[in-house]
Amino acid sequence: MQTPIVLSIQVGMPDEHGPDVISKKSWQSGIFKYPVEGRIWLDTLNLAGDGQQDLHNHGGPFRALLTYSAEHYPTWRDELARPEFPYGAFGENLTVTQLDETSVYLGDIYAVGEALVQVTQPRMPCWKLARRWEIKDLTARVDAHQWGGWYQRVLKPGYIEAGDTYQRVEMGNPRYPIQRLYTLGAEREGSQEAFAELSQSEVLTPSWREWFAKKLG
Repeated sequence: MQTPIVLSIQVGMPDEHGPDVISKKSWQSGIFKYPVEGRIWLDTLNLAGDGQQDLHNHGGPFRALLTYSAEHYPTWRDELARPEFPYGAFGENLTVTQLDETSVYLGDIYAVGEALVQVTQPRMPCWKLARRWEIKDLTARVDAHQWGGWYQRVLKPGYIEAGDTYQRVEMGNPRYPIQRLYTLGAEREGSQEAFAELSQSEVLTPSWREWFAKKLG
């Protein structure tokens, strides 16, 4: 397999959005992400110019960066009949080639530009995706595919840019690809052994550790 490449980098700050076809109410979110050109600074909490509205479910040191597989976009463009569906459509900061939720593992460490990042959890899709694109069942579709992407924490800050390689320099736990973590987190798989192991994982987002600890019988 060729070394994965960062095809696009997106950022966006929280803002208020007006009523749409799904709801007549205004709403706030940072899910609108737009591509940036040139080098951009990645710190331990965010890319420069990026932010999150809901800091309970997004953001923080264990969710500083959201990455999504570019390999999913051809399917989405066909399935949604939107041939121009842009990178960043799922609120991701990085859109990368080659990799997806089956080949990225909890604890993987990737070198991108000057930075080092570590995979910490899957991204579970929320209602804001549907409202972002005014597609009522988009969140359900993402959930059905289990294509939410993955969050990372930043081990080494630095400048990154589109075109950088996204190279795994240390493999995480092969028992927990992002797709399996998704099924565990969505309660589609029950494993006391997995719950016990994950509740003690130092690389997993703390709120996820706590959730798995509560599942122990």
